Amino acid sequence: MGTTISRDRAWALLTEYTTTPVLIRHALAVEAAMRAQAERSGADAEYWGVVGLLHDFDYEQHPTAEEHPFAGAEILRQRGYPDLAEDILSHANYGGVPRDTAVRRALYAVDELSGFLTAVTLVRPSKSLSDVEPSSVRKKMKDKAFARAVNREDIVNGASELGVDLDEHIRFVAASLKPVAAELGLNP
Repeated sequence: MGTTISRDRAWALLTEYTTTPVLIRHALAVEAAMRAQAERSGADAEYWGVVGLLHDFDYEQHPTAEEHPFAGAEILRQRGYPDLAEDILSHANYGGVPRDTAVRRALYAVDELSGFLTAVTLVRPSKSLSDVEPSSVRKKMKDKAFARAVNREDIVNGASELGVDLDEHIRFVAASLKPVAAELGLNP
């Protein structure tokens, strides 16, 4: 791994390019899930967290598949973070970077699921992550009108690429969001 970026610098970069609260909350959710994945596998939680925090930092300004995440990767390369650029490119199936490392597989596996779990939790009366069960998440996954922007296939394939059961993956990611629940507008 080459030059790494601190969490503070990553936050400054995120907020330089992203102002939409929902996108910032998504970045925080994916950061938390990535940190938990890193800790579970004995990897660098700081780096993995930054990968999660910045994976969509260019999306607000470059929301099309032709631009995202390529514009962000170019910005990262220009600022001296080529490894981070490559890891972030891997989260898009069309990014041209294979998910051949643990950090890349984890990012793909937690990205869509983090967003979907947030949406599922927000519609519950308690707004509590503790009340979200894998069965209720699977049921909502079948409702194509619910959180329609979330790619259900990526959720299923992400767990498969990690080599974990989908229900266990849902439980793990939901638990990983609890420390940042308040920042996500949720209850733990």
